[in-house]
Amino acid sequence: MPSNDYYHFDVVVVGAGHAGVEAALASARLGAKTALLTMSCDTVAQMSCNPAIGGVAKGQIVREIDALGGEMGRVIDATGIQFRMLNSGKGPAMHSPRAQADKKAYQFEMKWKVEQQENLSLRQELVEGIQTDGGQVTGIRAAGDTIYHARSVILTTGTFLKAIMHTGETKSEGGRAGEKSAHGMSGALLALGFELQRFKTGTPARINGRTIDFSKCVAQPGDEDPQPFSYLTGKIDQPQMDCHLTETTPEVHALIQANLSRAPMYTGQIESTGPRYCPSIEDKVVRFADKSSHQIFLEPEGRNTLEYYCNGISTSLPRDVQVDMIRLIPGLENADIMRFGYAVEYDFAPPTQLFPTMETRKVAGLYFAGQLNGTTGYEEAAGQGLLAGINAALKVVGRDPFVLDRSQAYLGVLIDDLVTKGVDEPYRMFTSRAEYRMLLRQDNADRRLTPLGIELGTVCHDRATSFREYEKQVRLAQTAVTETRYQGNSLEEWLRRPEISWADVEKMSPELASLPLSQRCERHIEVEVQYAGYIRRQESEIARMQKVDSVRIPETFNFAGIPQLRHEAREKLGRICPTTVGQASRVSGITPSDIAVLMMYLKSGEHTQQAF
Repeated sequence: MPSNDYYHFDVVVVGAGHAGVEAALASARLGAKTALLTMSCDTVAQMSCNPAIGGVAKGQIVREIDALGGEMGRVIDATGIQFRMLNSGKGPAMHSPRAQADKKAYQFEMKWKVEQQENLSLRQELVEGIQTDGGQVTGIRAAGDTIYHARSVILTTGTFLKAIMHTGETKSEGGRAGEKSAHGMSGALLALGFELQRFKTGTPARINGRTIDFSKCVAQPGDEDPQPFSYLTGKIDQPQMDCHLTETTPEVHALIQANLSRAPMYTGQIESTGPRYCPSIEDKVVRFADKSSHQIFLEPEGRNTLEYYCNGISTSLPRDVQVDMIRLIPGLENADIMRFGYAVEYDFAPPTQLFPTMETRKVAGLYFAGQLNGTTGYEEAAGQGLLAGINAALKVVGRDPFVLDRSQAYLGVLIDDLVTKGVDEPYRMFTSRAEYRMLLRQDNADRRLTPLGIELGTVCHDRATSFREYEKQVRLAQTAVTETRYQGNSLEEWLRRPEISWADVEKMSPELASLPLSQRCERHIEVEVQYAGYIRRQESEIARMQKVDSVRIPETFNFAGIPQLRHEAREKLGRICPTTVGQASRVSGITPSDIAVLMMYLKSGEHTQQAF
C-alpha cells in the first residue's frame, strides 16, 4: 500500500485539458507539490474541437502565456503544421498569430512536458467530491473514497459536468465523443452553495481527405516566413501543410431549412445558450437567411492522418442529414465522414463567484479555470489555468496574489470581464474587448509580462537570459534612432513618417545598420515610433484610470447599507463585491452617478459604520 504521503499535496488540479496542464505546470514550477488528476491519462491536452492554436486576440493570449513561462506557445511551435499571421494588412494592434496543429503530436508533446516536470504527479482518477473544513478547501474525494489532501484545489472540468451530447434526436451522456460525463462534481458544487448554469457548444464533422476533391477548393498556404509563438523558439523550420477553402451552397441551405424540425436547437431538445460568435451551420442559415453561402475551411488534423476538420459547419443535425449536407458542398461530393458533428450541453459556474485571483468567494483555496467559468477556446482556458495555478501556489506559501490589470494584458481583460461582468453566452476573446489594444500587441508580450514572470519565479533561466539580451538590443536601438541625425532631423523623426521604414533609416546611417539587432527588434522600434502618438494617448488614459482603480473597497463593505444607491446597483455590487472603484465602474448596469455615491461614502468613512 502507498504511504499516507502519497495522497498529500500542496495543490491538486482536477482536469488535464488546456487549463489544467498550464495550472499544474505553473504551480509545480513555483515549488508547490502538485497533483494533476484526469479521467484518462490518454487525453491530456486533447484538442476536442478545432486543430488550431491562436487567432484574432487568441494569438495575443498565447504570446502572453508564453511570456509568463507557460507552455502552450512552445508546444504549438514544435507541433504546428501551418503558421499564419492574421490581419497582417491592418495595423499592428490587430496582428494575431495562428497555427494549425498536428493535434496528436500537440497532445503527446504537452503530456511529455507534464510528465517531465519536477514537483508534478499526473494521475488517472475520477474525482467525485470536494473536501472542506470551515469554508476552507482541504482536498478532493476520488472514486473509491480516495482522499487527496491539498491546501489549494483548482477545478478545470471543461465541458464534462453533467454533459449531454446531441446528434439529431439522439442523446447520450458525455463531455466529448467517446468519453463519459462527470456527475458527482456538479452535486458537490451545488452542496457548497455555488450557482450552476448550462451552456452549449458544438463541433463539425471530420472527413477522410482521400475522398476530398481539392481541385474544387481554394488552397490556403501558410506564411512564407512563419513566425513562432514562443519567444524561446528561434525559427519555425518544419514543412507546412495547406488548408483549403470551400463553401456552402443554396442547396445546402435548403436542405438544412427542410430539416430544422429534426435539429435539436430548434425542437427544444437543446435549451442552453451557445457561442454567438461561433454558431452552428443551422443557426447561420436561419440568422443570415439572405446569404447564399458560408465559408468552410478544410483543416488537416495532422501529418500522419488523412482526417480533415470542416471548420464552419458545426452541427447537431441527424447523421443522415449531415451526410446529405456534406455531399452538396463543392469538393466534398464523395466525402466519407469519419466522425459526425454533435452538440454538447454542460454545467458551468457563473464567474462572478470568483475573485480576480480565480479563487472562489465561497470556499477559500478553491479555484476555477477554463470552460467551467463559461468561456470557450483553448487559449482562454490555458490563460485562466496559468493564473489560477500561479495564485494557488502563491497562497500555499503565503505570498501576495498575482492579478493582471486590463492595461497590462489580454489576460487581465479576460479575467476582469469574467469576474466583473459575468457571461450570458460562452465568452470568447476579441481585440475589441481590450480598450488598450495598441499597447497589448502580440509583438511586445514579453516586454510587458516577462519581468513579472521573473519576479514571480515562473520564468526559466534561459527565458530570463534571452529576454535581458533582447532588452539590451531594444535600448541600443532606441538610443541610436534618438541620437543619430540625418539632414537636420533625428532618425526617430524620419521613422515617424509613414513612408519611411527601418531599411530606409539604415541607409541614412550606416552605423545603425552595423548594430547587432534582430529583425524583431527593428520591427518593434519601427512600430513604437510610428504609433507613438496613439501609445502616449493610451498611456495617459491608463494613468487616469489607475487613479480610480487605486481606490480600494474594503472586503467588509456593505453596499446594501447605502440608501442613496439605486436598488439595482446595491444588488449587483453586493453580489460581485468589487475590490476597487474601477472594477465597480465596469459592472454591467452601474452608472457614473452610482460611482459618485460610492466614492462619497468611501471618502467620508461612513462605510466603516455601515459595514458591521
